[in-house]
Amino acid sequence: MLLRASSFFEMYAASPVTSTFMLRSISGPSQFIQQETFVVSPQVPVSEYVDGYGNLCQRIIIPSGTFTLESSVVAICDANIDVDMNAPYTPIEDLPDHVLQFLLPSRYCESDKVTELARIIVDGVLPGYAQVEAIRQWCHVNLTRQYGSTNSSTSAMDVLLSKTGVCRDFTHVAIALCRNMDIPARMVVGYLHDLEPMDLHAWFEAYVGGRWYTFDSIMDRPVGGRVIMAYGRDAADVAFASHFGYVELKKMEVKVTRDV
Repeated sequence: MLLRASSFFEMYAASPVTSTFMLRSISGPSQFIQQETFVVSPQVPVSEYVDGYGNLCQRIIIPSGTFTLESSVVAICDANIDVDMNAPYTPIEDLPDHVLQFLLPSRYCESDKVTELARIIVDGVLPGYAQVEAIRQWCHVNLTRQYGSTNSSTSAMDVLLSKTGVCRDFTHVAIALCRNMDIPARMVVGYLHDLEPMDLHAWFEAYVGGRWYTFDSIMDRPVGGRVIMAYGRDAADVAFASHFGYVELKKMEVKVTRDV
């Protein structure tokens, strides 16, 4: 399927602030980028680098006053995501080196603290994809989507106490539970077609059956139509914007449409 997606930000800074963004997509196994734009106003220098996860990062010194940024993309992506309930657990000794880091506890995913819950959720479930799906379903059923209930410091353990959050919080909980079962899991951010209400979105991938599979605890069924921007251990690695100083977000608009 062909998707057109964009995100627009209007910001205000009282004085210049150095910032980094992750708002550009690159082609990969599940998407081909046909066209892309990245526009800032007023025009200031933009430099770019690739981080340790292969994500494109934009570095900008936001000038004082009002500043706008718009990123848009036209991408061919999968209309459906792969589902394989029989995909087996991949033994740790068989994991590629670069996947091992996604087994470890991280800033927002305290996988070492959820052992009892993880064992309850996957009790009697076939190791591998089926366990990850059981975790995803548990998060979908037992967590309530509620904007404003969490903030940038909220971790998986906080969400398990409140049982509320947004997509990033659902994702952190699922990742922590997967890692506790020695299943590598990573956070993914980008666009999702038909997301309601429309926003930038977060979901996760788990490594089973010798490959990464897509899971989304917000959705009630497997859906495709995703344009990926970044991968990481958790939200600390995939923030759309990181400001090293105070920047006020005045306006944000996200759009995703499908070409027929």
